[in-house]
Amino acid sequence: MYNRDCNILLDSLEILGTERVEDPGCIQYGDLVLTIAPKEGKANTLLADHLFSPALLLAERIERGLVEVAGRSIIELGAGCALPSLLAATLSEPPRLVVVTDYPDDVILGNLRSTVERNKKHFRPPCVVRCQGYEWGKDASSLLHLSENPDGSRGYDVVIMSDLLHFHSSHNALIHSLSSLLVKTPRARVYVAAGTYTPRAVRQNFLDMGSRIGLVWESDSGTSGQGNEDEDKEDIEAASLWLGTRVIAGIDATQLGVRKGMCRWWVGRWHFPDIKGAVDGITVV
Repeated sequence: MYNRDCNILLDSLEILGTERVEDPGCIQYGDLVLTIAPKEGKANTLLADHLFSPALLLAERIERGLVEVAGRSIIELGAGCALPSLLAATLSEPPRLVVVTDYPDDVILGNLRSTVERNKKHFRPPCVVRCQGYEWGKDASSLLHLSENPDGSRGYDVVIMSDLLHFHSSHNALIHSLSSLLVKTPRARVYVAAGTYTPRAVRQNFLDMGSRIGLVWESDSGTSGQGNEDEDKEDIEAASLWLGTRVIAGIDATQLGVRKGMCRWWVGRWHFPDIKGAVDGITVV
């Protein structure tokens, strides 16, 4: 049924001020079959009823092995249909734990739980996948409890944030949650992706706030910032080749490249002045 009905169209960006293009009800990425929440209530207000391009960009990078996940603990905030984190759970060398979270609303979480249940046959052992409601900025104790290591330490090795930067007013809450959840180790990483429809000043505000809590950023342009507008255009052209290999129903590599080119990404790590060398493909200086 899903093979016949699934399709991906361009982002439904009418909400963000561009032309209207409808999203389908379900998405097939390789073996994964994902659904988006019904267009009602909080799902509509919080944009949980769409699959935006940054999720595809992060999924492609995970598929290509550019995000270190093997044996690690991962949490995705504002997951929607949780494409990046659930894809990580299907890899031949999967994480030990994936926790997908979204706003604690019955419609949003009901869809997310159904998506996890539908795809659990594709998750590679020993990966454990959990689903939990979480509102950004609130107490994260229950999430930290899920992340507990045998030595009693808590915190996630990887935090995934896909297309969460658009609402400037949410940045304080996002940074609070990120600071609470990302374990304070040299190898911990936060992977952030945003659409170019999110204003540059809004993106930069989030990055600046992250820097103030001790994060160091690397970006798709190879710098800690965002470059200028001309560099943005060059980056989009250079990044628009789709390099994933899993079949995505209803959309070809050219269309995927267009969507990829609509995005920017950053990798954040905690600043440890005495740590040098290459970690997770990033030079630590």
